[in-house]
Amino acid sequence: MDFRKIPNVSIDCVIFGLSTNGINILLSKRSLNMHDEKYPVIDDWMLTSGHVLKDESLDESAMRIFQELTGIKQVYFKQFRTFGNPERVKNHKDLLWLTSRDINPRVISVAYYFLLPTEKVTLKNDNVKWFHIKKVPPLGFDHEEIITRAYDDLKQKVMVEPTIFEFLPDKFTLNELQQAYQSVLDITIDNRNFRKKIIGKTYIVPLPEKRTGISKKPANLYMFSRDIFEKTKTKHQLINF
Repeated sequence: MDFRKIPNVSIDCVIFGLSTNGINILLSKRSLNMHDEKYPVIDDWMLTSGHVLKDESLDESAMRIFQELTGIKQVYFKQFRTFGNPERVKNHKDLLWLTSRDINPRVISVAYYFLLPTEKVTLKNDNVKWFHIKKVPPLGFDHEEIITRAYDDLKQKVMVEPTIFEFLPDKFTLNELQQAYQSVLDITIDNRNFRKKIIGKTYIVPLPEKRTGISKKPANLYMFSRDIFEKTKTKHQLINF
């Protein structure tokens, strides 16, 4: 493996996680103190990013960066956009951060997003933290725009492909599935109509098991069958809201 970095090509990782409070973004701490009044103290957050190595494909680089952060090897991910505006790095703090790491500010970033339940990630220190999608703090560089673009793409994606199931455990309740759709799409779904639509989807398979301990009444469990979905999918296959 050639560990030399391609200096002007980076990967930005938008990591979406679903929890009981909705959709969250996993961010990394950015800190720099030059101990000089001429330079600002940097203490904020950013997307997890990294340079592409000489021998890596873009996908390999994205998975390496994600795995180094989370320790997870299997996850859904998608390359969704490239950001290359020559004016994208102009903030004084951003320029200082790059200069301190001997990085040329003219960087082209290939952006990916990743989908998983937040519970799958074990946070090892305070330098990595989940933030609710509506409570993201001020970020370095153009990372707020990148998150917005990623979220827009994700909302379109869940309406045409079964990506919503990437946020769920292998066995889930209908309530958990409904909450996942509501969280991602930021809408309220009528419970009765949702269940009627779900019952007619052959790729959502009922299991002879129940989820206990969450409410007074045990809830039926289901699983998503990709095989059935692929064999039976049509342009009207997914749920319409």
